[in-house]
Amino acid sequence: MNIQIYGSKKCFDTKKAERFFKERRINYQYVDIVKYGLSKGEFNSVKSAVGIEAMIDQKARQYRDLNMHKISVGNSSREDILFDNPKMYKTPVVRNGKQATVGYQPDTWNQWIEDKN
Repeated sequence: MNIQIYGSKKCFDTKKAERFFKERRINYQYVDIVKYGLSKGEFNSVKSAVGIEAMIDQKARQYRDLNMHKISVGNSSREDILFDNPKMYKTPVVRNGKQATVGYQPDTWNQWIEDKN
């Protein structure tokens, strides 16, 4: 397993995701999504796994500040705005190769562990 957790240190779900993998002694790489964001390849990989709408945190301050609620779903400018504003990602983003989850998803992570064994 090659687990990467993209999150914020202030996010409780990110902390729970880190604890989930620590308790199972699974190594992971943590990336501060606010500081580093996602590369274009990582962004596209996560987008293809979960969809762009699942990646957007509609409760984020930037969501309203950037008028994302007024941009129609499916508009490519939504992707560009999200890519350029990492504070708007719903966290944690957990990647396992081509697979990805957004938010706290322990059932899916357990499935990844079972599939590995």
